[in-house]
Amino acid sequence: MASDSSIPAPDPNDTRSMQERMDAGHWYKAGPEQWEKIARANKLANEHNNLMPIQSDAAVALYPELFGTVGAGLWLREPIKVDFGKNIHWGDHCFANYGLIALDVAEIRIGNNVMLGSNVQLMTPIHPLDPELRLEGWEAGAPITIGNNVWVGSGAIILPGVTIGDNAVIGAGAVVTKNVPARAVAVGNPARVVKTV
Repeated sequence: MASDSSIPAPDPNDTRSMQERMDAGHWYKAGPEQWEKIARANKLANEHNNLMPIQSDAAVALYPELFGTVGAGLWLREPIKVDFGKNIHWGDHCFANYGLIALDVAEIRIGNNVMLGSNVQLMTPIHPLDPELRLEGWEAGAPITIGNNVWVGSGAIILPGVTIGDNAVIGAGAVVTKNVPARAVAVGNPARVVKTV
């Protein structure tokens, strides 16, 4: 998992916009630009949730507007919740059961043939351990990458900066704090590899 110690301290002489800082994975403060994008994504996600399952074709038609990349055959049960949506990139033939939360202040890249159980959380945000920085409203993010043919069990939480290799399995309720190799089965809190398949 990415830690706040790996992110350079905020520099008062930094002239970049907050969006540029966010995109670089550095400390930023959410402002009107970010909140406008979040509001847009929230509206689209709610529209999807209200259309499913009765008008599923109309709900699926929203995916290219909501997400950065949409592979063939993407199917998401309702409700879904995202921050920006556009930082999420789906491969082909992916499925998420009820209650996906994907907080994408950094990129979330999901390979082909990925199955996400109910109430899975993909959490890219990082908040500072330093209480003064937290009080000032600084935050950051680190990307999540999920390989091809990965199964993530219900209630699992994937934390910032984690990469999960191809063909891995994440057990239900696991809290994934570090990278998981290809073909590994990882379970528990914090998740640990218990076997290779």
